[in-house]
Parts: sequence; structure tokens; C-alpha cells
Amino acid sequence: MEAAVFISSLVDCCALIFLSVYFIITLSDLECDYINARSCCSKLNKVSLDGELLSLLFRFLSL
Repeated sequence: MEAAVFISSLVDCCALIFLSVYFIITLSDLECDYINARSCCSKLNKVSLDGELLSLLFRFLSL
């Protein structure tokens, strides 16, 4: 049981690091004018919306 918790937390941490790097790269592209503000917001909103839906799913599963 402890190993499963450790592996799931490791996977979660890796996913959070990946998302942080993705956000930083997208925002730096916006700063350097490689992409416009509308496309940057649409990319980041897709990721944020997926996170919110997963959060709601886990909340309902824990009830």
C-alpha cells in the first residue's frame, strides 16, 4: 500500500512539474511575441479546464 501511494505521488509531482514548465514556456513565448495573447490564453485555458474537471472528479469520488 505504501509503495502505491509513493508511486502515485511521484507521478503527480512529475505531472505538476511538466505543467509548470509548459506554462512557463507558453508565457515566455507570449512575452517574446512568438504567439499572440488570444492563442496563449486558449492554450492555457485548455490545460486549466482539464485540471478543474479532474479536481471535480476526484472530489466526487472521495464522497
